Amino acid sequence: MGKIHHVNVIRLVGYCADGFRRALVYDYLPNESLEKFVSSEHGETSSLSWEKLQDIALGMAKGIEYLHQGCDQRILHFDIKPHNILLDDHFNPKISDFGLAKLCSKDQSAVSMTTARGTMGYIAPEVFSRNFGHVSYKSDVYSFGMVLLEMVGGRKTIDDKVENSNQIYFPEWVYNSLDKGEELRIRIEKEGDAQIAKKLTLVGLWCIQWHPVDCPSMNTVVQMLEGEGDKLTMPPSPFASAGPGRMHANMPGRPHYQALEVISETE
Repeated sequence: MGKIHHVNVIRLVGYCADGFRRALVYDYLPNESLEKFVSSEHGETSSLSWEKLQDIALGMAKGIEYLHQGCDQRILHFDIKPHNILLDDHFNPKISDFGLAKLCSKDQSAVSMTTARGTMGYIAPEVFSRNFGHVSYKSDVYSFGMVLLEMVGGRKTIDDKVENSNQIYFPEWVYNSLDKGEELRIRIEKEGDAQIAKKLTLVGLWCIQWHPVDCPSMNTVVQMLEGEGDKLTMPPSPFASAGPGRMHANMPGRPHYQALEVISETE
């Protein structure tokens, strides 16, 4: 961590190792984490404009791209989520918390893993089951996509506190809306907001494809975010076909991969 220097990655200032007193010291970031501003339960979502959300998304993408391509060894974070995206006084995002990270060489196409790691709701399907493919840097891409969709919706994509699961899975609902050609009426206040919301949504949906081979690299994601939103194409549906009764609600239920058997330690 002491050798990593990027504007969108938290900077390690020092450490303490005095007997049982052990700590890592990082820069102080006054605006806390992205979670405070994208989760509606905090009531502060509207304080960030769509332009600022787009800037934060691009900064996050550049930070993850640096971890994947800019270091001597590729760093896979495995816990990309709003809580681990810290914001400085200008709301520049800083990726933090590398407690679950793994190192691998840049020419390594897959990494070995004995158990699933990460936070429910942001974990890529292949981390749960090898039926979806090998675990690689694409797992961070999936997590980033889930964060993007959470930023767009201003709510957690998966809310375990809600009893009716047919009302809580935002990504599938927003995909179906775009697929039908409907406008995204999500906190749109001024001209240009709808275009940014749609752009972030399309990039997020490209990132959460179930099979990692179908997900873009972070380099491609950066190019998508920097480019014109009207040039982005609609991605394939990243969701399994809906079962009986799943599509009658405004927001369909949870993705099926949550029911998959978690990889055991003895694999």
